[in-house]
Amino acid sequence: MHSTQRFSQLSPPRQALVRLFQSINFGRVEDLEIRRGEPVFSPPPLVLLDLKLDAVEEPRHEHGLRDFDLCEEIRRLVSRLDEIENGCIQRVEVRAGIPRRLIVEAQALEVRQ
Repeated sequence: MHSTQRFSQLSPPRQALVRLFQSINFGRVEDLEIRRGEPVFSPPPLVLLDLKLDAVEEPRHEHGLRDFDLCEEIRRLVSRLDEIENGCIQRVEVRAGIPRRLIVEAQALEVRQ
């Protein structure tokens, strides 16, 4: 597991990604490029918002804080970015400002016949 425990320990691109998740609150990010383990915002990923019309959605309480403890999902995401190193995350599902699920392209395993 990655040793990063606080927001302030993240690189600026990773901080920007966490802030993007917080601003989305509910929705997803698609086609997020990863280079040298860092999210790249040029070209920008596609951001889709899931807007509820029957409820008021509050932003995450960390959204306005300069520093905070990272939740387990963010720490796992940081580890995944390190593993991916160079590639593309097809989709990140965001719920309550936290990345909950990743869809990434992977090489097919050899099929035994």
